[in-house]
Amino acid sequence: MHVGAALVFQNPGEQIPDYDVWQNELRLGDLAEPLGFDSLWGVEHHFTDYTMCPDVLQYLTYFAGRTEKIQLGSAVVVLPWHDPLRVAEQISMLDTVSQGRFILGIGRGLGRVEFNAFRADMNDSRQYFVESAQMLIQGLEQGYCEFDGQLIKQPRADIRPRPKRSFKGRTYAAAVSPESARYMAELGVGILVIPQKPWEQVATELNEYRTIFREANGVEAPPPFAAGWVFCHEDAAAAEEGARKYIGGYWDSVVKHYELQAGHLGSIRGYESYKEMQDAASTEQGLEEMIEFFLSLQVWGTPEQCYEKVLDNCKRIGADSFFSVFAYAGMPIEEAERNMRTFATKVMPELKKVTP
Repeated sequence: MHVGAALVFQNPGEQIPDYDVWQNELRLGDLAEPLGFDSLWGVEHHFTDYTMCPDVLQYLTYFAGRTEKIQLGSAVVVLPWHDPLRVAEQISMLDTVSQGRFILGIGRGLGRVEFNAFRADMNDSRQYFVESAQMLIQGLEQGYCEFDGQLIKQPRADIRPRPKRSFKGRTYAAAVSPESARYMAELGVGILVIPQKPWEQVATELNEYRTIFREANGVEAPPPFAAGWVFCHEDAAAAEEGARKYIGGYWDSVVKHYELQAGHLGSIRGYESYKEMQDAASTEQGLEEMIEFFLSLQVWGTPEQCYEKVLDNCKRIGADSFFSVFAYAGMPIEEAERNMRTFATKVMPELKKVTP
């Protein structure tokens, strides 16, 4: 099994300077390759303390120069916030610098604060995402971008440096709606599963996607990539206490950043499916239930429990790869490093023995 690590740079309540958060987590990033992780991931978010990584490709380029073998993944580049031609150039440059170690993850975005600041209409985000993904992926394969869409009109432009090898088999979308599933399947894009919905629902959606992929390409879809928030401790009681404090704290930051109590998503085109989540977040009881549910999806406990949880989650969706977030919700850096090292030494070696 492929096992990765991710940095997210949270600073809830600005308990320490943003600069210190970055220095601390960059130190964790430097540990990823020596500890034996197969990949290092980053996320893209803007303007709040939820995740302070506004340029995931720049962050990964930094680590391309500090590592030799580890793969580098974006989870994700949010396409509606970018010019896709510029993204194509940045991706090709990063893949060149890293000698082909980049894993491309793309997504649509959900945060109103981010769309508003970028002056982007959320109602257009699905169409813009689909068109951007089509142009980007086709461009990386053929070495130039050219597109005539509803929202994107791109005259032919070469990508320089030219991509050296195909991105097929190493490109993932963070979520694929039924409306855009066919476009993603036809482009050969895999699925990146961020655990936030019932596994039964995820499995149903993946089966629909796989059917479309098979019909469009004549081959089976690639296994999805799974992610998870991890709190691993040798002591079971300490593990549960830490999980409730930090994984629960992370969910609090989700509610705040995405304004889950604002009730706006159900009225925005393409985000209607989030209405149920916002309705649940409208009461204190609902919020408590959401925290418990989110905890049930994540990986926490003793090393033995974490091992079983990763395997169980991956089996539920047919994943053969998993990456972990170890530092989040204001966790002290010493605790984050202990968390990462415990997982790396006690859990990861056993996971790597598993044949997907």
